[in-house]
Amino acid sequence: MTTRTPDADQELAAFLRTRRERLDPRDFALPPRRGARRTPGLRREEVAELAGVSVDYVVRLEQARGLRPSADVVEALARALRLGPDERACLFDLTRQRRRDAEGPATTAAPQLARLVADLSPLPAMLMNHRYDILAWNPEMAALLLDFGTLPAARRNAMWLCLAHPETRERYADRERVLREGVAHLRSAWAAHPEDRVPAGLIAECAAHDEEFARLWTERDVRVNGRGSKAVRHPDAGALAVHFEVLTPLQDTDQRLMICRPADGASRAALDGLTGR
Repeated sequence: MTTRTPDADQELAAFLRTRRERLDPRDFALPPRRGARRTPGLRREEVAELAGVSVDYVVRLEQARGLRPSADVVEALARALRLGPDERACLFDLTRQRRRDAEGPATTAAPQLARLVADLSPLPAMLMNHRYDILAWNPEMAALLLDFGTLPAARRNAMWLCLAHPETRERYADRERVLREGVAHLRSAWAAHPEDRVPAGLIAECAAHDEEFARLWTERDVRVNGRGSKAVRHPDAGALAVHFEVLTPLQDTDQRLMICRPADGASRAALDGLTGR
């Protein structure tokens, strides 16, 4: 299989097409038009009318002809396509309209945040950058998922562990849901930083070696999981479940702090057993 990295213009074009095609014309107060619809969703001229732009402009966007819409146009397209919050953020990222920090991603944990991760014990916690590289973790998180210190630095990445690492990916009880959400989450992360070659390389690697990933990637779902739950089949502790929360520090906005809590008493006992408490 040929390995290809994503292209931002092509992704923007495909994203706009898929969102347009998913809409039901009956949900819009559009004037009647002659002729049967030959494709699903709204027509390009209908999106143009709803967004207040020319049909040619929509055509050029969907053909990846290098347009850079203004923030006002992006907002109008988001309204016309009825995008949800995550989809709207993705559209702004793909059109380069979201503000970005001038510096590259953090490769080491901010010292204060590394201490916070340690202080959060006995709750499992870890710190990541926008690539989901794992910069710091406490013993409880290592016991729950994996001893990250045994991995090469380039493989200490939460997305790679979730999507491609054989041992970790099989720990999730609801593997299909976790994979689907992981792909959607990775798309959101890549769209926010399409100039960053590392996430693009991870996407190409997974798409080349995992048919299920490649199929889900073409669906172009986007999602940002700031909180949720995961059920885990741990090889030592058995079945357990955790709730997680992902926080972004105001002082270090490229870094993300994930904190897990046992979902029930049995899971708390299982985690205590793993860490010898």
